[in-house]
Amino acid sequence: MGKLVKMDIESFLREVASNSPAPGGGSVAALAGALSASLSSMVCNLTIGKEKYKEVEGEMRDILKRSTESISKLKELIDRDTEAFKEVMDAFKLPKENERQKEERKQKIQVALKKATMVPLETARLCFDLIEISKEVVEKGNKNSITDAGVSAIMAKAGFDSALLNVKINLSSITDEDFVNKVKEEIDGMEKSIEGKLEEILQKVNANL
Repeated sequence: MGKLVKMDIESFLREVASNSPAPGGGSVAALAGALSASLSSMVCNLTIGKEKYKEVEGEMRDILKRSTESISKLKELIDRDTEAFKEVMDAFKLPKENERQKEERKQKIQVALKKATMVPLETARLCFDLIEISKEVVEKGNKNSITDAGVSAIMAKAGFDSALLNVKINLSSITDEDFVNKVKEEIDGMEKSIEGKLEEILQKVNANL
């Protein structure tokens, strides 16, 4: 399997739909985030240079820079998530014929699970930031593209929720309690902070329709 991010849409969908467990939800979460960032970038580009939005042009340029950087990072995460999952599967395939092999296998599984947790956690962090970017774009961007900004928020929230599912399932198999508690504390904080933001954004979108 080649780089997922280099595939055309049809090939990517076929790869996801196949009987292989990867790419799966983690890669799809990163793609959702990348689509969110792309839509926010589009609205910024449709705002910059317009006389009507001259007062917010500086802010739009800053937002465009942030969203463009997010696209690059999330594109990488599409592949990194699948690679991390493969490392977990490879660790589970290690031999366990004696105590030394069993212990080595157990340690490598734990290392791989931590990596497979941190990749979607990074996706969730980026999507968390993209919700705020979407909000700024809805409030200040070109009103002719306000629904695109709304879809950006929907995709960011979808990417966020999807990534966290992948974080949580990996945490359930990790034995390092300090690591688990630290990650849980972070994701709990993000979930509480993001609650209601999508609804607030969509209310502003609908108020302009």
